Amino acid sequence: MMSGLFYFEEVTHEEKRAWILGIAAIASYAVYLALVLGRAGGRPLAEVPYVAALLWTVGVSIAATIVASILAAVISRDGEKDQRDREIGRFGEYVGHSFVVIGAVAALLLAMAEAPHFWIANAVYLAFTLSAILGSIARIFAYRRGFQPW
Repeated sequence: MMSGLFYFEEVTHEEKRAWILGIAAIASYAVYLALVLGRAGGRPLAEVPYVAALLWTVGVSIAATIVASILAAVISRDGEKDQRDREIGRFGEYVGHSFVVIGAVAALLLAMAEAPHFWIANAVYLAFTLSAILGSIARIFAYRRGFQPW
């Protein structure tokens, strides 16, 4: 049975989770951007109310990821994680964490420059989003193209 992006018989549950996380991160950040930019109305972005939109999009993204992961687990027929799944997961986390570090440095620099809270919060949110996307891409490529731990 083929469904959307997955051949359910051939894709491991962990690869499905990587797809789910990447898609949820992209979708939630796109919704957040649409909400914030839509509220700007010609005024500076730093004056746009963003906190509620940020919290709601993050919360909905987390909830959607959990629900989709549970549904994928119910549909999946594969067993527990094996050593390869654990190493690919660790690899994806290492790759994704690079953007968390970059975002933390950017937020620190913005705070030292006394930038408005809007820019600091958005630097952190963008870093977390890019971390999730890059980590998911790294996992998917490792599953699709092979993975050679060193």
